[in-house]
Parts: sequence; structure tokens; C-alpha cells
Amino acid sequence: MLKNKNGIIFGVANKRSIAWATAQVLHEAGARLAFTYQGDRLKENVEELTSEAMPGSLLLPCDVSKPEEVEETFKRVGEEFGRLDFLIHSIAYAPREALSGEFVDTTREAFLTALEISAFSLPQLARAAMPLMTEGGSIVCMSYYGAEKVVAGYNVMGVAKAALEQSTRYLAYDLGPRNIRVNAISAGPIQTLSSRGVADFSSMLKHAAEKAPLRRNVDPREVGNTALFLCSPLASAITGEVIYVDCGYNIMGI
Repeated sequence: MLKNKNGIIFGVANKRSIAWATAQVLHEAGARLAFTYQGDRLKENVEELTSEAMPGSLLLPCDVSKPEEVEETFKRVGEEFGRLDFLIHSIAYAPREALSGEFVDTTREAFLTALEISAFSLPQLARAAMPLMTEGGSIVCMSYYGAEKVVAGYNVMGVAKAALEQSTRYLAYDLGPRNIRVNAISAGPIQTLSSRGVADFSSMLKHAAEKAPLRRNVDPREVGNTALFLCSPLASAITGEVIYVDCGYNIMGI
């Protein structure tokens, strides 16, 4: 489905990452992939994963809080790939202390950090990717239900995800004339490295599985399958949407 297509994935941390599950699905569909990492520790993780499963993948250092690294990343992608067809944004971060207690106690520093890394990075990366998407393209980011409803403990990350989802809509409008589609996937809770920072995350998993119509939690590859759909020609008329992959949890009331 993605044969001869080139993509870049931001956010692989380890084998349990949503980004890694997505990468596996996209690779199996025939895509050539580039990966970014932040710091030597994560570089080792990404190298270990890709060396066996996806030899020949392009690995690039990129801290989205450093504009010069973002610029260099896309310069390298342009040199190696020539053209970019899709971008997966699976980046989110807030200081651990901001993901417990009460939102009202969020510090200015934690708020700005969460918004910069988790939300501003999307238009930043989209702007850098645009010149390489010469034949149109697809940008997909990862969100969560805490963007629209209060999820205790999610705190400032919920605010950041709300900004991410609205950024998706504005970017879809701006990039539509270039035939670049921008969508978000709102996944149910998944046990990842970043989710461990959310207070009482195990209770969130249990509650979601009990209340969702499918009576289970979502599997990371199911998120990857949806990303594949959004990056493929099958989704050619879909942009500016938030697609829920949460076993139906979001439809439930009391």
C-alpha cells in the first residue's frame, strides 16, 4: 500500500512506543522510513530496534526544542529521500511533577515546556516538511481523550493535547491547497514509557477496559493500522479530523 513511499517518524522511544508499533505497520506496507531520536540513550534504543527489523533506515538526531536540529533533520531527509510522503508526530512531554496533583498548581515552566514539545512541535515540523512533500502528503499526530474531557492526573498534558488537536485543524486548512492532509489519532490509554509518568495510570487502563464497548484496551498496532490508513490513498479525502482508536470509550456517557 505504501510501496515507493517515504516517511519520517518522530517519537520512537522503545519497543512499547506507539510510534514503534506504527513504524512496523508502515514498514510492512512497503514504506521507506527515517527515524529521529533525542539523545544518545534513545539513539541506542532506536538503533537496536531498526537494525534487525528495518536495516537501512535513516536515523537522525532531532530535539524539537532546537530549531537548528529540526532544519538539519529535514535537510538530511531531502538529501537521502528526495521526497517525503508522510510524517508521524508521536511526541509528548511534560515534567513528571506536572502529571500528578492538581492542574491549578502547574508552574509556568512546566506549562510552557508541555506546550512547546507536545503541541508547537506539530506546526514546526509541518512547516519544515512542506517543501519535501512535492506530491502531496499526510501528517498524522497522536492525541488522547484528555484533550477534550478532564482525566484526573493528565493535567497540563490534556491542555497540550487540546492545542495539538486544534493545530491539526488549522494546519489542515493551511496545507490543503498543497494536497497535504493533517489528521490526529486519539488512542485509548496504552502502557508506554511516557504514560508511566501519569499518576495512577493503571487505574486509567482498568477503567477504560471496563467501560469501552469492546470491553478491552486498544493494542498499539491498531493505532498503527489507523495511521497506515491515513497515510494511504484510501484516506485521500480525510483531513482535519481526530479519529478515535479507543475501543469505543469516547462514545460513553455515565
